[in-house]
Amino acid sequence: MTSILRGETNYGTTVFIQKPHIRASANRRRLCRCWLQHVPDDNNMVCCHGSCSASSLGLVLIAATVPRLIMMAFGGVLADKYKKTTIMFGTNLLQAVLLFSIYLLVDSDSMTLVILLVLAGFFGMLDAFFGPASSSMIPKIVEKSQLQQANAYFQGVDQVSFIAGPVIAGLIMETNTISTSYLVATILVLLSAVVIFPPFIKEAPVENKVVQSPLKDLREGFSYIRNSHFLLTGLVVLITLNFFVFGALHIAIPLLVDLHGGTPINLSYMEVSLGLGMVTSTVLLSFVQIKRRGFTSLLGLFASLAALLVFSFAPNLTFLTAVVFIIGFSMSFVFIPFFTAAQEGTDSRLMGRVMSIIFLAMNGFDPIAYGLVSGFVAIDIPIQLILFSLAIAGLVIASTVLFKAKSYLRS
Repeated sequence: MTSILRGETNYGTTVFIQKPHIRASANRRRLCRCWLQHVPDDNNMVCCHGSCSASSLGLVLIAATVPRLIMMAFGGVLADKYKKTTIMFGTNLLQAVLLFSIYLLVDSDSMTLVILLVLAGFFGMLDAFFGPASSSMIPKIVEKSQLQQANAYFQGVDQVSFIAGPVIAGLIMETNTISTSYLVATILVLLSAVVIFPPFIKEAPVENKVVQSPLKDLREGFSYIRNSHFLLTGLVVLITLNFFVFGALHIAIPLLVDLHGGTPINLSYMEVSLGLGMVTSTVLLSFVQIKRRGFTSLLGLFASLAALLVFSFAPNLTFLTAVVFIIGFSMSFVFIPFFTAAQEGTDSRLMGRVMSIIFLAMNGFDPIAYGLVSGFVAIDIPIQLILFSLAIAGLVIASTVLFKAKSYLRS
């Protein structure tokens, strides 16, 4: 087999890797991204030849994440200077072009690992502009008292697509070719661009009238966060969740499915279970108003880490699928309360920069998690032991926050 991407569905020769994506952003065509598996925030379907190792998987994830991290902060600067809908619309169009290019390459059996890494990098850079624009647009279109409900709806819709994506992608791969899924994804991203077409959404005018260099804009955002104890502590909580839980799961889920003799449909079941857990908690958060948001986010972190600890001992795919539901359920209680509090207390003129720096901090450790887990697996350390160790380390950090950051818990 000369190509890195193929249409076979025999799990013995093809490894299907899917990445969930938390990391906050509805309207992001998660359905499409569940097919592309490039990374961020999601990531889509990468189908690698059986010789593709855990190290290669980590390489693809890193290739998509690093460019996104480099451009993320500047994406926030752009979101504060221009209309968010314009940025989101342009990003969708460019992603559709990239997806169609992937379709042509896969359909002609011309895709290689090098091309895949380059395309993943471009997707990562585009996501760096879409994420801050979408997250900072919410406070511009809803009242502060409705922010938690809006964030919950935002994530709920996102996760519904996230649930449907793996199922539909699995069905397409079982009944058709992988190239077909990329063509469908292209069409869906184009539809997303139509939905976000700027004249269709009444967005308030841009509030940032200060004329200064992008570097000064960026420094202003960092200074704002550095002077906020709540934001700094919340970033520690988010980093812990994404590094020790989410980053590890990206690599661990497909490896565990393979370890237990599963098939692509088992992988889809686990992705759906994770998404269902998130949807369930977002529905709950859309009705129940959280007062102590700092305490709730830390409680969600403890629950996620405890579930990961149990996940590391899971004896079969059925148990793994059940536990990953609990992980998904717990994660929403970490980021929705924190995002809501951050949006409520942040100067609207700085909203794009603050949200981009939050995304940058929480996602910045993803490449390290990918590389760390992939490296340990490459030297034959059992994935279960890796997950167990990460869960214990995360619980130590969470406990430190519990005893040291009392003001955060009262927020």
